[in-house]
Amino acid sequence: MQNTPTSSGHLLTLLQLSDSALPTGAFSHSFGMESYLETGQVHDEASFAHWLRLFLEQSLTYTDGLLLRLAFEADNDQRIIELDRLIHASALPRQLRIAAQKMGARMLAVALAGFPVLSLRSYQQAVQAGTGTGHPAIAYALAARGAGAPLADALSSYLFSTATSLTQNAIRAIPLGQDAGQRVIRQMHETVNAAVAKIFTLDDQDLGVATPGLEIAQMRHEHQRARMFMS
Repeated sequence: MQNTPTSSGHLLTLLQLSDSALPTGAFSHSFGMESYLETGQVHDEASFAHWLRLFLEQSLTYTDGLLLRLAFEADNDQRIIELDRLIHASALPRQLRIAAQKMGARMLAVALAGFPVLSLRSYQQAVQAGTGTGHPAIAYALAARGAGAPLADALSSYLFSTATSLTQNAIRAIPLGQDAGQRVIRQMHETVNAAVAKIFTLDDQDLGVATPGLEIAQMRHEHQRARMFMS
């Protein structure tokens, strides 16, 4: 699709891939938030907004965000597989590794259905062959790059989509009202912008930097007696 003064092919691609209705299974995952619900540390709009801001700043920036940037900048398939293995190895909680694989497989399938980019096909074949594990941020990066999206836009849309999905999950789980959810999402605008700026200052050595408190919560979630989410 060619860009015109009234349309933007890459923007439409990003809107589709970051839509909360995209069938990747994000609605089934809290990435540790549910453990904080159980302890009461997250219990209302303010405490959830605080948790989400820290999650974006201290975890997602150094995992999915940096991974997306590095995959977007990768110039060969071998580099993509290297990044895939690094992020998989850095995810200590078992549920987190499983979530990434499941959501990665779905993101790959959905992205290829609408955007048959050669690099996406190569990545899917590597995952199917067992040389890669699959990760949604890598699939998103390859699809966005194939659509001609600027890297900063790809990063912003992915991080904001994650924040939106987690907020929708919090609305169901805490529960929060829809208006409260929209207020939280609006607060994340500045956090996402700051995270994107931070990501451009990082390198390979920062990929998967640990946040021990969150990792412990993610591990504890596996043993909760009652759970609404898979992670």
